[in-house]
Amino acid sequence: MPLTIHRYGSAKARTVVLVHGLTEAGTTWPDLVGHWGDDWNVIAPDLRGHGQSPRFTEDELEAAPEVLLADVLTVVDAQPEPVALVGHSLGGLLALRAAIARPDRIWALVLEDPAQPTAGRTPDPGFVAEIEEFLDVMADRSGQRARMARESPWSSAEIQAWAECKPLVDRAYVRDGTYLGDDAWEELFNALRMPTLLLVPTDAPMAPRQEALHNDLLRTVVVPGAGHCLRRDQPARYLLAVDAFLAEVARPSTCRGEPTLRRALSPTITT
Repeated sequence: MPLTIHRYGSAKARTVVLVHGLTEAGTTWPDLVGHWGDDWNVIAPDLRGHGQSPRFTEDELEAAPEVLLADVLTVVDAQPEPVALVGHSLGGLLALRAAIARPDRIWALVLEDPAQPTAGRTPDPGFVAEIEEFLDVMADRSGQRARMARESPWSSAEIQAWAECKPLVDRAYVRDGTYLGDDAWEELFNALRMPTLLLVPTDAPMAPRQEALHNDLLRTVVVPGAGHCLRRDQPARYLLAVDAFLAEVARPSTCRGEPTLRRALSPTITT
């Protein structure tokens, strides 16, 4: 069965594909898609095991990272023209791997604190217990929405979308599929062949080591005052950085949908 895909913006505009993180869904980008309006044709899939998309079969759980990547590539390949690809956390890792696999189909890449993989083919028991406890707590969605409204700077739309997708998470995937496969990391960033924006918080344990990066197409933006969900914690800084990046790296060409790099990107900056 195909993934459930949410569409926003204008079908006549250039396409951006949004890839969400663990326990989220294609509906959890309300502020971003609202900000963009009709500037982009936004494609936002529910990853397998999330939202309204199919659950994992037992066989698929034995190769969950590869199945998720294949799903993202199917979405990218289905678009008539190259896309800008935006990913957060797990979705950031998938977007990074997709960009390596399809450099001709992705003209720009935006990564919001992507998940760093660790070696192994089985989920970490402590991580699984943490996620299951979190999902259990989220059964009280009204209470958790009220808590987040008190304790976080997130907008009401983001809190609502964040809470409503939690009961839809495939618990079998959480228990048996939340390993990330190949632990290659800095070498993936160095292999990218399209302009890439990496957004990370000041305290970013998963960020690639800057001294190990040597790709002129990669720009790292450090966002102060943000945690793992940068676009929710610091929306103005996130939107400013992403909008400026996409405007900088693309210009209209004689063939619609084939943006070109204006100039080499600058190195690490702080917003």
